Amino acid sequence: MAHVKMTEVKDLTRIERIGAHSHIRGLGLDDTLEPRQTSQGMVGQTDARRAAGIVLRLIQEGNMSGRAVLLAGPPGTGKTAIAMGIAQALGENTPFTTIAASEIFSLEMGKTEALTQVFRRSIGIRIKEETEMIEGEVVEIEIDRPAGAGGIASGSKTGKLTLKTTEMETEYDLGAKMIDGLTKEKVTAGDVITIDKASGQISKLGRSFTRSRDYDAMGPQTRFVQCPEGELQKRKEVEHVVSLHEVDVINSRQQGFLALFAGDTGEIKAEVREQIDTKVAEWKEEGKASIIPGVLFIDEVHMLDIECFSWLNRALESDVAPVLII
Repeated sequence: MAHVKMTEVKDLTRIERIGAHSHIRGLGLDDTLEPRQTSQGMVGQTDARRAAGIVLRLIQEGNMSGRAVLLAGPPGTGKTAIAMGIAQALGENTPFTTIAASEIFSLEMGKTEALTQVFRRSIGIRIKEETEMIEGEVVEIEIDRPAGAGGIASGSKTGKLTLKTTEMETEYDLGAKMIDGLTKEKVTAGDVITIDKASGQISKLGRSFTRSRDYDAMGPQTRFVQCPEGELQKRKEVEHVVSLHEVDVINSRQQGFLALFAGDTGEIKAEVREQIDTKVAEWKEEGKASIIPGVLFIDEVHMLDIECFSWLNRALESDVAPVLII
């Protein structure tokens, strides 16, 4: 049996999809809503960004209900970028949906149904639940690979992970899936991690303060946290963010959440939505969930007819309506 002690986790090649607006992280404004020349992926359009900053402040103060924002300008002048900048500035989990008005008429469903779906796709639900977690500071990671012919490691990987808190230290056996998860998160000795017992998901919280002097130089992204106290296993409250449309699809199809991957969701009955709205309202009262109004950006809005505008005007009166930018 070849015994290998892992001291360093090599970085994996990471491929990210890059789009026309994937670099935008906000509006690039300072505390006085004055636009910086280059900031958060935004360049130029200083007057429009300053105006968008005022709109953002109104949204944050709750003074934009029942109103929409109109952005006018030729193609390629940054209308979509400003809409996405507002969504990013509202928070990391704020839903952002963009659709061209011409798509409303090309979908195989009614106009108001298509608008209802994009509206509910722009409304998020933050659901809270308790789950069993293992939280501690990594003391040591060891990986064993069975030795094959010629001394070359072969077969499935197994290993051991030693975690500690301020009061206890425990050793856990690792399978191939957990080893891959630790490698993906680039976990090394001295990191503070959490492991979801139900799903096996590993999250790195940061580097322990006791290891702050391990290296002479640290990157700006390095975050130091205290070594956890008490038991290694504990119940913690975790949050999941899903859109109302995703909940609609899951509850309106026999195949459940697999319907999300089918693409064509079809029309959803009003009774299903009413039942979901009632359930979400119950969760809100019980403190299990909260609503996150997102941002809906409709491009080429001049293509919509009077029936669509009438529906939008009424939908904006809802207390959970997203911010509508056209």
